[in-house]
Formats: sequence, C-alpha cells, structure tokens
Amino acid sequence: MSTELHRFDVAALPATPWKNGGGSTREIASWPPGAGLEGFDWRVSIASIAASGPFSTFAGVDRIITLLGGDGVRLHGQGLEHRLATPLAPFAFSGDERVDCTLLGGASSDFNVMTRRGRLRAVLHVLHRAAELPAAAHGLLLAWRGNWRVGDEALAQGQGLWWADAATAWRVGTEDADAALLAVQWHPAR
Repeated sequence: MSTELHRFDVAALPATPWKNGGGSTREIASWPPGAGLEGFDWRVSIASIAASGPFSTFAGVDRIITLLGGDGVRLHGQGLEHRLATPLAPFAFSGDERVDCTLLGGASSDFNVMTRRGRLRAVLHVLHRAAELPAAAHGLLLAWRGNWRVGDEALAQGQGLWWADAATAWRVGTEDADAALLAVQWHPAR
C-alpha cells in the first residue's frame, strides 16, 4: 500500500481571524477531513497572537504549543504557569482548562498540535539534523528553517507534508547548519 502524501506551503494557507480579534489561525491539517472543531482526532495549525487574551478550551484534547517567532507568551490559569519564550521548545498542556495568554512583548507565532485524548497520542520532535523516524499511521512534517530531504521528497523552508491511516517511516536530512524540522507523529492511545 502506498502512502498518500498531502503537501502544503505555510505561505499559501488562509488565515482565519479569531472571534476575539486577538490573532489568527492558519489550519494546516485536521483528521478526519471535515470533522470540525468538535470531532477531530488531530489538528495542526499555526497561530499569530497579536493581543493578550484567553485561549479557547477544548475538552478532552491534549495540546502541544511551540513558539515559532516573536517574543513569546505567558500561559497561566487553573494550575498552569509557563513562559513560552524559547523558540522551537514544545510545551504540552491540557485543553480542558481555561488558559489565559499574555504577550511578553510584540506579536508572536506558534505551532499548535491538538489531539483527541483516548483516541491518539501525539509526539512532537524538533529536528536539526538527519534522523530516522519510526513508522506512524498519522504524521506531519514541516520544514521550518532550511531545506530538507524527506524520503524522496524535497521540502523548502515553510513547506511540509502530512499523511493519515498509513504506517509510514521516514529518513530525513538537511545540509543547512541552522535547519529545523517539526515532526509530529500520532500513535494509538494507550
């Protein structure tokens, strides 16, 4: 069985403004297709945060947020206190609780992974050099900095690919000194 790869370019993704006016989201992919915000198994997006304010709650969803650019944010609320100020350092938290976000300076952008608890579990790695990724039935790769070789595919900065329902392993590599590849894999929940 061959894996169907879905390619994307971050620059071509439409930005959807938030209802509260505090930012916008560029959805990269969601599974299953058409599930909407209440029925997805997993969802990946890039958000631009332009103002302090509350995060949306997502009951039964585990979240991983990674700062991509800007000064970062302080996440705080019901038992949570975290400064998201180091680029490319993933931070996991529950989507169940109310979380407020305070800008640490100017606008910031972040990479968001949301996974329905009990169905799948997400693993996010930020790679800076060649690596072998074990097989996973669902996954997404985003070349954030530099050019990457992903199997037979070439990914330029800002480009990526995702797959679903097909166990796929990857060998990834780059020759760029300051490269960064965001690699998300979903595995069955334990």
